[in-house]
Amino acid sequence: MENSIYPGLKRGANRRSFLKHGAVAAGAIGVGAALLQDPLAAFGHDDDDDHAAITKGDIAILKFLQALETVEEDLWRQYAELGGTKDSEFSGLTGGNTAYINSLLLLDGDMPQYIHDNTDDEISHARFIKNYLMSKGVTTADLSPFRILLSSQANGAVKNAKRLTNLTQLTIDTSFWTRYRSITNPDFDPQAKFDFAVPTLNTGLHAAIPRTDTDTTNQELMNAIAFTAGFHFAFIEQGGSSLYPTLALKVTNLEVLRILLSIGPSETMHFQTWQDKAGNANQGNPDLTVMDPVNGSTVTFTDLHVALGESANETDNAGKVLQANLIMPEPTHFLDPKFGPVAIIRPTSTKLNGAVAAVQGFANDNLFLDPKTGKNTDIVDVLMDLAEEADEARRSI
Repeated sequence: MENSIYPGLKRGANRRSFLKHGAVAAGAIGVGAALLQDPLAAFGHDDDDDHAAITKGDIAILKFLQALETVEEDLWRQYAELGGTKDSEFSGLTGGNTAYINSLLLLDGDMPQYIHDNTDDEISHARFIKNYLMSKGVTTADLSPFRILLSSQANGAVKNAKRLTNLTQLTIDTSFWTRYRSITNPDFDPQAKFDFAVPTLNTGLHAAIPRTDTDTTNQELMNAIAFTAGFHFAFIEQGGSSLYPTLALKVTNLEVLRILLSIGPSETMHFQTWQDKAGNANQGNPDLTVMDPVNGSTVTFTDLHVALGESANETDNAGKVLQANLIMPEPTHFLDPKFGPVAIIRPTSTKLNGAVAAVQGFANDNLFLDPKTGKNTDIVDVLMDLAEEADEARRSI
């Protein structure tokens, strides 16, 4: 069966062969031999010290990021339709779903504005990288064939829209919560285990948006859905926090490097915001345990403003790894333990195949789950193709 984005590429074949079949190969990143002979003229440099042409690896990284940002745009648009403020900055905003917004406000009074602004940021990232690639004569990744998932039918959603992502059957790995509160750095120990902030989100299927207005009639369910969304926001954005600096280490052209180093920190700003807001779930209340009658799953939210228990992974900050207001990164070992611990974005080691890990994380999250088949859509194959090419990129100077 042929891949619908890269004709000629058969699923099950070597994923890394896709560049040989698409428009990228036709231009070999330089859009023709003539351009490759004069890379400075082809790609326009404003710094005399930057004489490195854009490489095949640079383009592979940008194409992967364009595809991933397109996925993020799709999921954030759904959150913005139901939970964001309404204005004219982008389309599809109807004023949101009142019950969903009221539950989100339990996390923070500015949640609708933050959701709107995060969405606007992801739209701009996807658009910018796409436009940049097109300016170089490169065919961008087209994910439109995978817009097959149904939209929420709750009030506020664009009900007839076709989606890339499914926000109603998520399994969320909340170990990101303790990754930064821990002194452990995955660069040193790729097999390190981190405690879950909400262990029950790591099993079963959970809705992060109301599916229909029926969901909104149950207040406890509505709160659980909003709290699930809060943790999912942070889960999504923590990936970009690490991914951009990891891929930046592989870039050759300084203009491409500038793009990654400029967009990456905005992802970290998103993550810092969302982990702070997620920590307010069920604040000051007894444990909230809710059974989802549609997915058949149960979730329990505790008040994380109180330090809970100890972690087997800890030495000098045991008992603090779940505390809600500890949102600054705990100093950890970096490069060499002899330098002492330092607060950093983690992990950044290029040995960890960050792009592939990002796609795998989304797939494990059930972000692409098709309720009709019970399986991920074929978008995972294409994203994995792009991820493998990005991870294979190497800085050539």
